Amino acid sequence: MNPIRVGNAPCSWGSLEFEGMEGKAIGYAQMLDELKATGYTGTELGDWGYMPTDPTRLHEELHRRGLDLVGAFVPVALKNAGAHAAGETKVLQVAGLLAAVHDRAKFDVPPFLVLADENGTIPERTNNAGRVTAGMGLSDAEWAVYAQGANRVAQAVKLRTGLRTVFHHHCAGYVETEEEIAKFLALTDPALVGLVFDTGHFTFGSGACDGKRAVQALDRFADRTWYIHFKDCHAELAAKSRREGWDYFTSVKHGVFCELGKGCVDFPGVLDWLRRRQYRGWGLVEQDVLPGLGSPKDSAQRNREYLRSLGI
Repeated sequence: MNPIRVGNAPCSWGSLEFEGMEGKAIGYAQMLDELKATGYTGTELGDWGYMPTDPTRLHEELHRRGLDLVGAFVPVALKNAGAHAAGETKVLQVAGLLAAVHDRAKFDVPPFLVLADENGTIPERTNNAGRVTAGMGLSDAEWAVYAQGANRVAQAVKLRTGLRTVFHHHCAGYVETEEEIAKFLALTDPALVGLVFDTGHFTFGSGACDGKRAVQALDRFADRTWYIHFKDCHAELAAKSRREGWDYFTSVKHGVFCELGKGCVDFPGVLDWLRRRQYRGWGLVEQDVLPGLGSPKDSAQRNREYLRSLGI
C-alpha cells in the first residue's frame, strides 16, 4: 500500500461551511458513491448533519463502500474566550462520532479533529484574504486567548476520545500567513495541537503565488505537520484578486482554488517532501466550489488522475 493515502471531502461536492457558498445540493449517499467511484478511499465528515450522525448508521454507510473516515472540520471562535466552552462542546460532539465510527481493525490511521477559526466572519480578514498585513493581526493578549482556546479544545478531545487535533490555517481567518502559522504553533502545545497543512490556502495566503513556498513552509513546520490537504491556487486569479480588492468569497467563486495541476502549487515538490519525510497518512483533496469545472464527480476524477500521475 502506498503510505500516502488519498481522500476527498464533501466540500468538493458543494457542501461548504459558508452560508451562501453551497453548490448544487448533492446528498451524502451520492457523494460517497461518486467519491468511491473516482478512486478515493477516505472522506472527511463535512458539516454536522450532512452525513448520518448515528455512529452505527454512519459506520454502515462507510463500511459498505470500503471508505475510511479521515477527519472532520470544526470552526470555533478562538479569539473570543467566551466562545471556548461552547466550542469545546461542539468539538467533542464531532470527535465522539469520529472515534465511535473509526474501524481500528481495518484502518490504522485514526481520524483527526480538524480545528479551525470561524473563518469568513471577520470583515477585515475576509475582505483582505490573500493580502493581509501585520496590522490586521491579533494583539499579544488576543494571541494568548486564541492559543489557550486551541489547547483547551485539543486537550479535551484527547482526554475524551483519544484522537489528535490538527489546526487548519485558512484564508479569511486569523491564522493565514506563514508568520501567523508560526506564531500559532509557537503558542500551542506540540503534544496536543498539530497542523493540517493546506497547500492552496498557504499559497494564496502567502501573498505571492510561488508554489515553491509551500515546500519551504513544510520544511519550517515539519514537526507539527500531521495531516495534509491538497488544494491548488490559480496564479492569475490570485493576482487579480489582490489587484482588484476581491474579498475571500469573491475569490473562491472566481476559482482561485482551481483543480490540482492547473495552478501554481508545486505538487511534485510537495509529494517529494512527503516521501522524504516518510509521511504515512492521508492527503485530502479539497476542491471547494467548482465554477466552470463541470460536475463534482468529473472534477474529482481529474484531481485523482493528476495525483496518480505523480505516483499516489
